[in-house]
Amino acid sequence: MSSLQICCCKIACPRGKRDSVLSGGFSLLELIIVIGISIIIAAIAIPSFLTAYSNLQLRSAASDLSGFMQRARIQAAKQNATYTIGYRSITNVNEAYIDLNNNGQWDIGEPQLTFSSTVSPAAGAPSGVGGTPTAYVLVGDTAGTTYDNATTLGYSPRGLPCAYISGVCGTPAAGYFVYYLTSKRSGGSTGWAAVVVTRAGRSKVVTWSGTAWQ
Repeated sequence: MSSLQICCCKIACPRGKRDSVLSGGFSLLELIIVIGISIIIAAIAIPSFLTAYSNLQLRSAASDLSGFMQRARIQAAKQNATYTIGYRSITNVNEAYIDLNNNGQWDIGEPQLTFSSTVSPAAGAPSGVGGTPTAYVLVGDTAGTTYDNATTLGYSPRGLPCAYISGVCGTPAAGYFVYYLTSKRSGGSTGWAAVVVTRAGRSKVVTWSGTAWQ
C-alpha cells in the first residue's frame, strides 16, 4: 500500500469514529430513562382513557334509552294503548322494558333494553351533595314540576308522556321528565347521564361534565 493510500485511510476513517459507528444503539442508562418516561406517560394517560371510555358507554346507554322511550311512544299511539317504561335487575345486569300490560313486571314478548354491566338507573334525581351533580333543569319550562326515576313514565294512546300512577295516565303531564343513569368508573367515581322527556314527548340526552349538564 502506498503512503498516499495510508494517509487517506487515516484521514477518512479515524479509529474513534469507526468504533462509535459500530457500537450504535442505546446505553443502559438511556434505556432506563426511556422506560421511566413511558411508565409516567402511561400512568397519566390510562386513567384519562378509562374515564373517556366509561363516559362513552354511559352516553351510549342514555341514547339507547332515549330511543327506547320513543319506541314506546310510537307503539302506544299506533296501538291506541297506554304503555309504560319499567326497569329490572337480573343477575346484576340492569334492563329497561316496555310494559305492554302495565302490570309492573316484564313478561315474555315485551320489548327490553339491556344496559352494560357498569350502567344502572339511578334511584332518583341527584342532590348536588356528596360528589353528586345538581338535578337537571330544563331551560324554558316554567311548569315547576319535574318527574324523575321515582315516577313511572307512561305514554298515552295519543303518544303523550304521563306520570303513570295507579293505572292512570293523565295528559298533558304537569311537568317534564328526567330519567338518570349512573356508571361506576375505575377508581370509584360515578358518572351521570340523563334522558330528558318534554311534555310534548320529545327527548334528548345530557351528561354531567363534572361542573354542568351538557
